[in-house]
Amino acid sequence: MRQAGRCLPEYRALRERYGMLEMVRTPELCARVTLMPVDRLGVDAAVVYADIMLPLEGMGIPFDIRPEVGPVVGRPIRTAADVEAIRVVDAAEATPYLYEAIRIVRRELRPEVALVGFAGAPFTLASYLIEGRPSREHARTKAMLFGEPALWDALMSRISEVIARHLSAQVAAGVQAVQLFDSWAGALAPADYERSVLPYTRRIFAALADLGVPRIHFATGNPALLPLLSAAGCDVVSVDWRVPLDAAWTAIGDRAIQGNLDPGVCLAPFDVVAAHARDVIRRAAGRSGHVFNLGHGVLPETDADTLARLAELVHRGTERRGPTACHAGGPRRSIQ
Repeated sequence: MRQAGRCLPEYRALRERYGMLEMVRTPELCARVTLMPVDRLGVDAAVVYADIMLPLEGMGIPFDIRPEVGPVVGRPIRTAADVEAIRVVDAAEATPYLYEAIRIVRRELRPEVALVGFAGAPFTLASYLIEGRPSREHARTKAMLFGEPALWDALMSRISEVIARHLSAQVAAGVQAVQLFDSWAGALAPADYERSVLPYTRRIFAALADLGVPRIHFATGNPALLPLLSAAGCDVVSVDWRVPLDAAWTAIGDRAIQGNLDPGVCLAPFDVVAAHARDVIRRAAGRSGHVFNLGHGVLPETDADTLARLAELVHRGTERRGPTACHAGGPRRSIQ
């Protein structure tokens, strides 16, 4: 998952000198941070150091990322005129610095280590745009979704086009898998998600279908959505810790799966971490297509040595069972 670097002292040292957006917008710094966790943690993939809000720059929507708050949109999108003013431009015009960072990372990354790009899904971005900042209730967002369906469609359609271009440009620059994060989708009932969110997610995955890279779909907080996440046209469903891995795999059907150790477990003594990791591996039952990972981003308080030991444990424990992997935002069977 993203944010593995937050637990590394060398990353914290950089953050004392630079703001997050300053580092993201500086290709050399962005590449440096992207590469930091790979050798330190021993994972199978690096995750591009970025933020889901970056496409807003090309859309003509000012935003900031405030400490202890998160993304803040200065002028929220709430009217038809606001939606009409959203720009849809070539991705290279919107965030050229990010694609340059990806090219740098791909040149420096060992060939056997994958590079994963990502973007925010339409519902999650729409929530930030409408609310203006993180929200637990998503009241204004749901008011538009339920009460102004035509305006909702116009907003979601524009966001979907921007995100499809953004992810396609990341692939062209060198990422070898893409992940779509719908961090707030769990706030919706399945029927509302299916009607008002799923069609736009499908558009994005359909636009990426011919690019030849795995497409990963992630949402959190509502296991009842898993069959719908799988139906969006992705290759891999990423699941959090709120549902056992084997039950999640049954729910998503014939798809690869990524997950799903609780990030909070990694704050416990390592024997506890190891026990929980082995349970995830046991539930995978040796099936191919499992990317061992955390169920969400690395917590800043996590000891990097714990993550390195976890990656080693998963690699060692799965050599006898068959292929799997690990990511640099958490752990690899493949470990990610």
